[in-house]
Amino acid sequence: MERILIVDDDITFALMLRTWLAKRGFEVETAGSAAAARTALGKGDYSLVLSDMRLPDEDGIALLQWMAGEGIAAPVIVMTSYAEIRNAVRCMKLGARDYVAKPVNPDELLKKIREALDAPAAGEESAGSGRNAPRASRSAAAEPLNYIEGRSDAARQLYEYVRLVAPTDMSVLVNGASGTGKEHVAQLIHRGSRRAGKPFVAVDCGAIPRELAASEFFGHVKGSFTGALADKAGAFEAANGGTLFLDEVGNLTYETQVQLLRALQERRIRRVGSTREIPVDIRLVAATNENLEAAIARGTFRADLYHRINEFTLRMPELRQMSGDIPLFADFFLDQANRELGKRIVGFDAAALAALTRYDWPGNLRQLKNTVKSATLLAAGDYVTCRELPAEVTAPSTGAAAGNPTVPSFSLRDPASEEEQIRRALAAAGGNKSQAAKLLGVDRKTLYNKLHHYGIE
Repeated sequence: MERILIVDDDITFALMLRTWLAKRGFEVETAGSAAAARTALGKGDYSLVLSDMRLPDEDGIALLQWMAGEGIAAPVIVMTSYAEIRNAVRCMKLGARDYVAKPVNPDELLKKIREALDAPAAGEESAGSGRNAPRASRSAAAEPLNYIEGRSDAARQLYEYVRLVAPTDMSVLVNGASGTGKEHVAQLIHRGSRRAGKPFVAVDCGAIPRELAASEFFGHVKGSFTGALADKAGAFEAANGGTLFLDEVGNLTYETQVQLLRALQERRIRRVGSTREIPVDIRLVAATNENLEAAIARGTFRADLYHRINEFTLRMPELRQMSGDIPLFADFFLDQANRELGKRIVGFDAAALAALTRYDWPGNLRQLKNTVKSATLLAAGDYVTCRELPAEVTAPSTGAAAGNPTVPSFSLRDPASEEEQIRRALAAAGGNKSQAAKLLGVDRKTLYNKLHHYGIE
């Protein structure tokens, strides 16, 4: 029987939790302090420790540090109030498996307990998941995902939908602005599916030249065209049995859309230059930051392909819709930056954290991650301050969010005025395409594709 140690000085809550977990088949013991927890852990083996952040003698961080020093490998789930989530993130940096906010949601807690108990111990992951593996053949199930779930309503709803659709074989369209984490969600869907042990293959549709699209998707045989020096498997073959992720699917040419639709309908592909058909079994996840229904109305995207790839739609919330999660994400990105840069920045001072939370983040999570990494590099003390943050982040108010009439507002949500909006943004940016893309809320790649589409020099 799996044994759980509850560490909490709230006797009534601990007793209630002990009774509830016992009814679900666990053997449960309680400890009212960090000292009592150390005694219990020293005497017996536990499958999992469920600890409150605040204890009468020490805190959850001290208990984690002691467990690490003693070589006690039982996974730890930290219970904390929402206001102390930043401390929970510190616990995860020290080795905690997860955390849950109080008041505890029983179903959520049971799910996290089950995930922690079922997860492989450190060092048991597949040895073949090195960083240098080719992207087209790497298994997402063997490569840890570097992410943390938000706690806002928008984030909770997103991840609930992900958990619902992942076990199915439905094709999923992930719709959202640049930098919101569309590929990350696609990987989560793959990990939660029955195909989790098979390849996850990502294709950037905006980066495929028109003349090589068929080869990239379906492969080719040697000599089929100039430069085809050897046989090559395409993305469909590489993803066979697993998941094929088409990033920025709205950038595909009309001709490639026709070829893609046929492959999805017949579940067979033919390499360029070959007459042999190859059966393929893939689950499709596509992503776009465009309004594909508007593209259908313009005649640039096929309606039949749209319905084929859109059995279920996930809409990615923008970071400004999850402002309460910004401190959580910022701490997470700070931890990443510390590891990558060899720094030991503790956190953000109050003014810097307020500036991060107040800013509108048009580039979403990607922009926040880059901002935190840059600030970590520049920080000379223990904390990131406003001195290390970009001027646009620390300004008292930003553009449209403050209703400043001198800062123009642009949007590509209305297809009827898309070309006009692009021309206005370019004019406002003085021809600087990077700045124009930022004003439009898209990445440079998408802007370049649209400039080509409208013939804008």
